[in-house]
Amino acid sequence: MISKKNLILLIFVVGLVILSGCTGGAVTPAPTAVPTEVSAPQTGAKLILATTTSTEDSGLLEVILPDFEKQCGCKVEVVAVGTGQAIQLGADGNADVLLVHDRVKEDKFMADGNGVRREDVMYNDMIIVGPESDPADIKGLTSASDAFTKIQVTQSKFVSRGDDSGTHSKEKSVWKAANITPEGDWYISAGQGMGAVLTMADEMPAYTLSDRATYLARTLEGLNLKIMVEGDPVLFNPYGVIAVNPAKSATINAKLATRFIEWIISVPAQKLISEFGKDKFGQSLFMPDSTLWKAQ
Repeated sequence: MISKKNLILLIFVVGLVILSGCTGGAVTPAPTAVPTEVSAPQTGAKLILATTTSTEDSGLLEVILPDFEKQCGCKVEVVAVGTGQAIQLGADGNADVLLVHDRVKEDKFMADGNGVRREDVMYNDMIIVGPESDPADIKGLTSASDAFTKIQVTQSKFVSRGDDSGTHSKEKSVWKAANITPEGDWYISAGQGMGAVLTMADEMPAYTLSDRATYLARTLEGLNLKIMVEGDPVLFNPYGVIAVNPAKSATINAKLATRFIEWIISVPAQKLISEFGKDKFGQSLFMPDSTLWKAQ
């Protein structure tokens, strides 16, 4: 015969079992939200983009980045330096993604294991600009190396980026093709970005090598330098985007870097690039060049 005390205990235990069955155990609360998918916006996240001064000085990033930020629900922090410095930031694990223009350095970056993915994005061209008086008499030449030779022979002032940027690398390759080591009072190494160098050359006045996009953007601000030499195939200027190897740093946002690459090579983003500059200059300042764009 069950005592009154044991009967109460038995009723209590049975009640717990019944309650447990009704609630599925009720030990772990049911999830209150659906897990976020990889493709969903990373609200509040930050992407560090190391890029060249030309993409910022030309105004391109100001036009196209809001589209990506809206889609990803994130903020893009732009570090605009020379390509060499941008690539070093990636190698040091201090950037998530790179947008640069020096294919030799880009390929080495990938070969060294510093990057996990590289894609073609766009291209423009470089031009030799100088004062309207044209003291070296180079206007209209079609060979960049011939123009540099005349600048050196006449000792006409030339302002170099001098900052290990993609433009600086291109400049050095032209001097090399001309078999010239530039030195002397006429050759000024600025160690500055493209916008600053154009301003210096304008004030001296002097010649310099510039990407067309930054040059045209600066003409809207009163730049007086004129295009002297253009169209030489050696002045072709392609840009690539690279996702930094997440093994370089625990802070690298690899998922967001991948999403940025997928966005910038997509047809809609490439179209934004293709339209940039047309309203002000009647021509695109950058030409889209991704595989997806060319496959249309």
